[in-house]
Amino acid sequence: MSEQILSMNQITKTYVMGEEEQVVLNHINLTVNRGDFVAILGPSGSGKSTLMNLIGCLDSPTNGDYFLSNQKVDELDESELAAIRNKEVGFVFQQFQLLPRLSAIQNVELPLVYAGVAEKERRRRASEMLIRVGLGEKLQNRPNQLSGGQQQRVAIARSMVTEPTILLADEPTGALDQKTGQQIMELFHELHQEGKTIIMITHDMEIAKNASRIVHILDGKLREEPVYV
Repeated sequence: MSEQILSMNQITKTYVMGEEEQVVLNHINLTVNRGDFVAILGPSGSGKSTLMNLIGCLDSPTNGDYFLSNQKVDELDESELAAIRNKEVGFVFQQFQLLPRLSAIQNVELPLVYAGVAEKERRRRASEMLIRVGLGEKLQNRPNQLSGGQQQRVAIARSMVTEPTILLADEPTGALDQKTGQQIMELFHELHQEGKTIIMITHDMEIAKNASRIVHILDGKLREEPVYV
């Protein structure tokens, strides 16, 4: 039986706007097992970005229970949320979010700097991860010396260097052309085959089909029966 590493039960997220309350997430139930590759698919305004922020511990729910690696996330304070983000979640963003003045290896090292890893060890781990994503000859290149696809590979290496429980990707091919985007999806397939747990947020059904499981979100609600492809 697969190990459950993420569980959301009756999660809601509301925002107060003036005298009105806007419900963005409406009683979300979601479980993810170790080794899953899940796509959360929905159009703009469906609530998928808010759900991603909750999964990634960037925000807290208004109500409901959220467990990540057996920790009850919705009860954590800001410093505890920061710690669990660094340990449990590796982020891959649409716009790469690389620091332009740093080399590829320095960008990948950053999460290890925040985690207090010694310089020699973090340099070794960052180098190995860049080699893993096919950038062994680009360690010292800055982002402006790399193609979009190469920058996203750096971002993926950075997301994995702390060996997180979950790789959380937000529209990871959104800033790439179709061919380069498919190359990035092939890398995700390789990581999934190695046992990595991946949650991918997307509006694109063709990209979502790369996952082994698709969960639809619309108007803040998840479809009760996920679609497996």
